[in-house]
Amino acid sequence: MSDVAEMSLPAEWGDDERMNFLFSEFKENRDVNTTDWDSKMDFWVALILKSCRERGSVLVNLQDLHKTFRRKEKSPLGLSTVIQSMARCGKIQREPEFAASVDCGWVSWSVGMLLVKPLKWTFSTLLGGGRVPLEESFVVLELVKEKAAELLGVYQSSEYSSCPVVSFQELCSLSSDICADESTLCMALLQLQKDKQVIVSLHEGEKIVKFCQPGQERVSALGDVDIGVYQLQLSEKLLGERVQKLSLEADRCREEARLLLREGKKSQALRCLRGCKRLEQRADSLLAKLETIRGILDRIAQSQTDKMVVQAYQAGVAALRLSLKDVTVERAESLVDQIQEVRACYFNG
Repeated sequence: MSDVAEMSLPAEWGDDERMNFLFSEFKENRDVNTTDWDSKMDFWVALILKSCRERGSVLVNLQDLHKTFRRKEKSPLGLSTVIQSMARCGKIQREPEFAASVDCGWVSWSVGMLLVKPLKWTFSTLLGGGRVPLEESFVVLELVKEKAAELLGVYQSSEYSSCPVVSFQELCSLSSDICADESTLCMALLQLQKDKQVIVSLHEGEKIVKFCQPGQERVSALGDVDIGVYQLQLSEKLLGERVQKLSLEADRCREEARLLLREGKKSQALRCLRGCKRLEQRADSLLAKLETIRGILDRIAQSQTDKMVVQAYQAGVAALRLSLKDVTVERAESLVDQIQEVRACYFNG
């Protein structure tokens, strides 16, 4: 969590008398002086929310709060009470509790991820007045809803908006300006899944996210066509990178041949030119296959409302399920050949 010097502070932070009161422990009985109690509680709740917003985070824990709000070598004594009160009021929720409130496919990943450390206490203990563990993280519900809306907006305005399925790693990069860390992104995705705006799934060892598309009230189930199109897009990216690399290698060979000719090394220059020719032929071959994939993707994009065309492509798309753990150019090429056969079967037969 950010140091207090990095966030904007309320005016009373410089008032020693006021801050001595705010840094003191809460009275055991609120009824003794409800005005003082509520004033102190409101101050800390507002400052915690402000701190999270400025950091781009939706998570809090006591250990970080004590560091963040340290003043003149002292930490606030009543933050545990503030956390307990926020939990009772439904402003915050423990990470595992929040994850468990989300149904369907996400839970197997999210709960497994969040419960990596043994839980030494329960939520009922918290509400019953027990001590709050320093490192226990809580989701700020108001902020996670805001962050979820931000994330959805970033996706919808990005180059990925035409791709219903996005890899988790691509989403990490896309959200780096709005999510302070991966945990914040995970919480935002949990909220979006709760709102039926995304589905998160584990496919062949990699997390993928399917977003709700324009015109839909809720995200549709992740199907074979979705996975197939995702794999097509993965193949398109892979082949594009390979074509670019081969082109650069060919340019280097051509330049090397020129230098050798200037030095009078004709035989070596000819060998370089032959190598250059092979690289160019290889690049042309891959480029043709890349154009095939792009054509398939364009056709699929244009046929979203034509159920019969989508079904016809389904078999071809299914053939493009590359293993995400072992994607190679050769496999991508092989799959292009397979889908061309499927196209011939469905559209020329």
